[in-house]
Amino acid sequence: MQEKGTISIHTENIFPIIKKFLYSDHEIFLRELVSNAVDASQKIKRLAQLGQYSGELGDLTVEVAFDKDKKTITISDSGLGMTAEEIKKYINQIAFSGATEFVEKFKDAKDANEIIGKFGLGFYSAFMVAKQVEINTLSYQEGAASARWTCDGSTEFEISEGDRKTRGTDIILHINEDSEEFLDKWKLQGILDKYAKFLPVPIKFGTKSESVEDGVDDKGEKKWKSVEVDNIINTTTPIWTKSPSDLKDEDYLAFYKELYPMSEDPLFWIHLNVDYPFNLTGVLYFPKVKNDFEFQKNKIKLFSRQVFITDEVKDIVPEFLMLLHGVIDSPDIPLNVSRSFLQSDGNVKKINNYITKKVADKLAELFKKDRKVYEEKWNDIGLFVKYGMISEEKFAEKGKDFTLLKNTNGEFFTPLEYKEKVKALQTNKEEQVVYLYATDVAKQDAFIQSANKKDYDVLVMDSPIDSHYIQHLEMKEEKTTLKRVDSDVVDKLIVKDDGYANLLTEEQSTQVTEIFEKAIGSQTYSVAVEGLSPEEMPVTVTMDEFMRRMKEMSQMGGGMSFYGAMPDNYKVAVNGNHPLVDKILKTESAEEKEKLAKQAFDLALLAQGMLTGKDLTAFVKRSVEMI
Repeated sequence: MQEKGTISIHTENIFPIIKKFLYSDHEIFLRELVSNAVDASQKIKRLAQLGQYSGELGDLTVEVAFDKDKKTITISDSGLGMTAEEIKKYINQIAFSGATEFVEKFKDAKDANEIIGKFGLGFYSAFMVAKQVEINTLSYQEGAASARWTCDGSTEFEISEGDRKTRGTDIILHINEDSEEFLDKWKLQGILDKYAKFLPVPIKFGTKSESVEDGVDDKGEKKWKSVEVDNIINTTTPIWTKSPSDLKDEDYLAFYKELYPMSEDPLFWIHLNVDYPFNLTGVLYFPKVKNDFEFQKNKIKLFSRQVFITDEVKDIVPEFLMLLHGVIDSPDIPLNVSRSFLQSDGNVKKINNYITKKVADKLAELFKKDRKVYEEKWNDIGLFVKYGMISEEKFAEKGKDFTLLKNTNGEFFTPLEYKEKVKALQTNKEEQVVYLYATDVAKQDAFIQSANKKDYDVLVMDSPIDSHYIQHLEMKEEKTTLKRVDSDVVDKLIVKDDGYANLLTEEQSTQVTEIFEKAIGSQTYSVAVEGLSPEEMPVTVTMDEFMRRMKEMSQMGGGMSFYGAMPDNYKVAVNGNHPLVDKILKTESAEEKEKLAKQAFDLALLAQGMLTGKDLTAFVKRSVEMI
């Protein structure tokens, strides 16, 4: 048997295009070829189960080997094998069925994955690293002859008689000069660990040393010796392929450590398992999410039939779930195609919705089952839940029942419970319920205490996403507004009809305003004299709630960059009913008036943590003089 021929495509330059456009991701060749070997192994097993193959299955382990001197990498399996006719059909024709379309469209490709999957070029990814590829194969079919196929990266191929004596296929890559980095044990081990760690057929890559017991010594203590054993790089039945009823907590935790060796234990997990209307299995873990809001991207790994595909799961998993860790495995996700295709694919949308529902159901179940334990975990999961609430409408519908609001006393409430708690006392004259909140409890303590004196409750909103979550609450809760506890004096935060009147005359108010404006000496602060309780601070410095919120959202990338660029402006509320204001008015010396006003203003800044540098030094010096 000897035959030469030309691969039936309409262009001579298909291989240069493959090499050029797949080069940035050329380690994929090993994933593709090992996956093909696994498929061939599983198919022979299936044929045996169906009674269509009666021979011995034998050891189906796939072997990857390399020879540094010969500059070859070989992938061997004991699977179906191929006849010469099948090589012509599957290698020369079908693999290139999309070649013409590929050449027309390759310019639009964003990455190697897109090209390989879309145009059926999995096998030909070998030419990214090889100057010549050989196939040496023997079909499982009775009486079949061994066949060899060789191709040097042009459209010319040669088929001849092979020398394989047992069922299966060897793919031999003769590595080109540019790719000799792959003729390295650790490089290949790393690629196999990445892509083949959980393949369903054992993958052997060389051998490794293991210590085994070797009797006992004179003192009766165990002796050990080192032996060489096959280096099997994969776990063929990872936990997501098993039934949840067959697994214990220790199994889930051990798998988590295998995926993320340096991580803290997760809080809890969800085992995904659905076969209609699409196939999906997996395990998603809830890690401890810190308040720095740094997304741990690439933490969910996407597999297809246990082959690692990518850790870029943005289109398959809703964005707020990117905070999770774990594994999703689905043969129904269109693999290796452009992101825009993923977004428009019906299955991807269904999977996205399914995962969202499963996560919401799990949180609701935990909340109902043991609210106390759920509350204890809230500091770790609150950021994640709030992100889901503001970004995913379907999650928000369910999430309102297990989202928690925490107050400065450390008590937790659902939004509905909280409204019932505060509406009687915290409704303003416009009949709006006002939620007060603090973003830094220690820094805003004076303002919190002022609110508490009136029996007002104060929420803690100190996560980076809370500025957006506050907007969400106001939008969803009718006749409800949220105000930061230091955004105004307490009587102006919740304006009621029974407010304090300003005891100063109009002339006195003007005089006080001018004294403070001169003492402050900055356009950043606008002074207003107001009628407040004599027990409140003589001066309070605040930033308008709307303005400050817009600035915070601009920092979080909320599309408010216009506000972020605006200078800070503060309101200085002078308490016209405070004894100090009366003292300033009665002081004869203009210099002394200004000094008292400056001292009161600096005290207000100090309460806000805004007094720093030279101003703080001057304040301390002035305080000593005044004592």
